[in-house]
Amino acid sequence: MTFNRRQFLGSALPMVALGSSTSLAASELTSPNPPTPYYTTTTDADTQVVLAGDSLPSSPLGDANRLQALINKHRAISDSYLNGGAVAALEEKFSQLLGKESSVFMPTGTMANHIAIRILCGEAKHALVQQESHVYRDESNCVTTLSGINLVPLAAGKTAPTLTELSDAIQRAEIGPYPIKVGAISLESPVRRTQGGTLSNGQINEIAKLARSKQIPLHLDGARLLLMCGMPGFDVKSYCQFFDTVYVSLYKYLGAPYGAILSGSKIQMNKARELRHIFGGTQSSGWQAALPALDALEGVEQRFASVRQAGEYLLSALEKIDGITVHRVEQGSNIATLAFSPTRLVGLEQRLKDADIKTRKVVDGRLTIQFNESLLRRDTGYMVAALTGMH
Repeated sequence: MTFNRRQFLGSALPMVALGSSTSLAASELTSPNPPTPYYTTTTDADTQVVLAGDSLPSSPLGDANRLQALINKHRAISDSYLNGGAVAALEEKFSQLLGKESSVFMPTGTMANHIAIRILCGEAKHALVQQESHVYRDESNCVTTLSGINLVPLAAGKTAPTLTELSDAIQRAEIGPYPIKVGAISLESPVRRTQGGTLSNGQINEIAKLARSKQIPLHLDGARLLLMCGMPGFDVKSYCQFFDTVYVSLYKYLGAPYGAILSGSKIQMNKARELRHIFGGTQSSGWQAALPALDALEGVEQRFASVRQAGEYLLSALEKIDGITVHRVEQGSNIATLAFSPTRLVGLEQRLKDADIKTRKVVDGRLTIQFNESLLRRDTGYMVAALTGMH
């Protein structure tokens, strides 16, 4: 059975029938008082649920309208070569959020990672990284090419290296006829290439103990760090305390068109500003990216925790339905895979279209979904009906 968009929008969905012997109460299908996403526009992207990507759907018109609204709302916006205005306000906001002394606006995450590793290594041009990390797989060897730092990849195909892998790598470098000092350890969490797998607080704590015993500084590629909000035991500031430097993306989920933040000590960030200029990153202005991100940071931890809760409600409901198998990512942030039986696949594409839900394509009966703030626009029952055809 298929449903048109009018039927979906008009349905209260007090209960979802899950077959002859399985049902869910209404209390299981609705997130309690979900907060609204941090911005709205005047385009079709306002109502669409997109189960792909980490951010709210956007459009050029919507982004332009939103930026104009923010200009009308805020004062002292403009910066001069990334000094003052919204850029300075954003840097201060991130320092508070991450628990660091100072923060620096960067035009790209690649530059943020590179500069952080360069500063931490100093003259010890040897760094340990995850093989599946963005630093190693997606930055075209820039750390090595531009700063002469040898990157040693660990944990192939996995989210995180074990303590044994790290200890062995340190020993290989530092013990021998020609010892090499390990200058830094860089860790990414969540890891995009492992479907959003994360390092737990316990893992980070143990790695930090090892690093401190060897006087090796730590860098966190936390491009998607805020997606971990709502995970059991996770707190942004507590998580970041183990790292000397932290990078967070501005455009992946904070509504900015580009940009990144790098945080650390005042001495480190003063050096980061110097290096940003040397590598051509001192733009004439950055308020166009800083202003949307600054606005998005208000209540960000609560919103993203609500997204995680809503995603958990949905996955828990789908797990009770015959013909759908939910595959979760171990210690995952916001990604899961749904495996559909042939019967459940019938009419799925049309149902999603009628419900104004956008997803990736189903491949071999499997659909990978990502949760973002657009999930808060519909209750669990609505989503279950679209994915199953049951109401």
